Amino acid sequence: MKKSNRVLAALALLPAAALALSACSSGGTGDSAAEGGAEGGVTTLKVATIGLTSDGSLLTGIEQGFFEEEGLEIETSIVANPPAGLAAVQSGQVDIAYSPSIPLLNALSQGVPIQVIGAADGFAPGAAEAEDPTTLDDTGLFASASSGITSIEDLEGKTVAIPARKAQLEVVIAGELEKAGIDPATGVNWVVLDFTSAVAALQNGTVDAAGLVSPFTAEALDGGAVQLAAPSVGFFEEGATGLWTAGTSTIEAKPEAIAAFQRAIVKSNAYATEHPEEAIQAGLDATESTLTVDEVKLPVWPAEVLPIDLERPNEKMVALGFLTAPVDLSGVILEG
Repeated sequence: MKKSNRVLAALALLPAAALALSACSSGGTGDSAAEGGAEGGVTTLKVATIGLTSDGSLLTGIEQGFFEEEGLEIETSIVANPPAGLAAVQSGQVDIAYSPSIPLLNALSQGVPIQVIGAADGFAPGAAEAEDPTTLDDTGLFASASSGITSIEDLEGKTVAIPARKAQLEVVIAGELEKAGIDPATGVNWVVLDFTSAVAALQNGTVDAAGLVSPFTAEALDGGAVQLAAPSVGFFEEGATGLWTAGTSTIEAKPEAIAAFQRAIVKSNAYATEHPEEAIQAGLDATESTLTVDEVKLPVWPAEVLPIDLERPNEKMVALGFLTAPVDLSGVILEG
């Protein structure tokens, strides 16, 4: 399988003020009931996503009735970016929100009271040791065909386009630069370009390299660009990277509903893993994507979030200078 857009919206770390909720689907039946309501009632949980193909696990789980079995009705909405979702979950505007680990760690470093309640997507065990990690990674670092650059080591002093500073693509590319002996802070010239502009800049040679996500990765390759790395799999290595999060206040106010969501999302991830084409199609339909199932890289839906899944990026972000100190991860992962 080829490309997925599961990290497309996750890469621009935009201000939380950009929050924009758009209702998109729901699951379950009956009227909603408050936590602790009458026996047999239904509790509604508002879940914010960023519109990814890997949302297919949640969507097929709703369709299969896993959440209804747990007494839940799920109302989904789409937010502009992970920081907006984290702002919504912190404020209680939504109960649960999707977030990659990097924006979550940024939020936690600022004292935002948020916990991880489940795995949304990630990489399979041993992914970083794959013979061709580009087959597993939706992101890519590309060099302009006219630049003559054929390796990351060649990027010293060159211009690298990214969609936003200090956000996910810069962080994972910085990891590749550091491994190649280049100081990410001073060794390259970062320039901010949206993905469409970055592809055009690669083609006309106005930037030497660019960090891209699917489907722009395919456009870059079609234009003759050279892929230098699959930076996300190189950074995260394996395990859960996309996470379901909830505000601590919501967890305290709705403990039974959150526990029910945890049970249902485990069932949903297992079902998606066993029926990947069905789950991918659900994600494509929900995002109104023009891609077909065979054009999507197979998402991985982990069964759980392990401490190492947060510890690894936490340590790497400190080493690369994106965090001044490690985030205290005590109690961040809520046990199911």
